[in-house]
Amino acid sequence: MALHTGHTGLNVTDLDRSLAFYRDVLGFTPLAEGKEEDRRYALLGDGETLVLALWQQAAGPYDNTRSGLHHLAFRADSIEQVRAYESALREYGVEFAHEGVVAHAEGAGSGGIFFHDPDGIRLEISVPSGAEGSPAPYGSAPTCGFF
Repeated sequence: MALHTGHTGLNVTDLDRSLAFYRDVLGFTPLAEGKEEDRRYALLGDGETLVLALWQQAAGPYDNTRSGLHHLAFRADSIEQVRAYESALREYGVEFAHEGVVAHAEGAGSGGIFFHDPDGIRLEISVPSGAEGSPAPYGSAPTCGFF
């Protein structure tokens, strides 16, 4: 029996800001929220299943030079859905690691968009196919490994 990813917990510096981003821009549904000053959190899901737990416990932004989370990848249903998220993220003012949809590697059909949340946490929205013909920023090396 193999294990599967359950939910992901992220430490954030400002719960209100992060909650707005994940709810309003990425479309997650709030399932529960802790509002005690020293125990602020939000549980977010797809309407039924817990996907993300946001914990207001970070003193500073994400640090990609330390061990721990490299990036968090979300799987979309279609390349059109990836592009819709790209538009919403651009309207929100998110900076992208690459311009537009990119492939995971040269010749790959899988790919997506790569960006950062309000605390600088690396995020990816991708599809297993539909990105054929998109540029691969790092040739044969995995795009998701170097942003």
